[in-house]
Amino acid sequence: MKINFVEKLLGSGFYTGYIPFASGTFGSLAGLIIYFIPGFEKLEIIVPAIIIFLIYGIYLGSKFEKEYGKDPAECTIDEVVGMWISLLLLPKNIYVSVFAFLVWRALDIIKPSPARQAEKLKGGLGIMMDDVIAGIYSTIFVHITLVVLSRV
Repeated sequence: MKINFVEKLLGSGFYTGYIPFASGTFGSLAGLIIYFIPGFEKLEIIVPAIIIFLIYGIYLGSKFEKEYGKDPAECTIDEVVGMWISLLLLPKNIYVSVFAFLVWRALDIIKPSPARQAEKLKGGLGIMMDDVIAGIYSTIFVHITLVVLSRV
């Protein structure tokens, strides 16, 4: 089951997965760059993108695991999706986006429960779900931080 060009392009987060260091950070950066496409933040755009990439990511993650081993660094579509989830309903500006990026990376690395348990799921489901959970935590944290800062 060979990985074709489109699968490699999307599954590796636009080839960020092939960067030999910090591929998850570069995959997240790819997601952030896509987010800055005008209009991408609109719910009618970003939510379907998250759903499509999540479903396709589960499929691709399983293919990448067969090719490269358990939760391979080459597969960064999960970081793209997690980054997009982290940015949901936030003000679209560089300061908030960079803050969300930093929070997202920290939570993706720390993997608070149940993200760590989700990572143990088989195949692409495990690859994607820990990042979905960390992305949800990230967006909640950033939203709460913005509310608190707005009252200071």
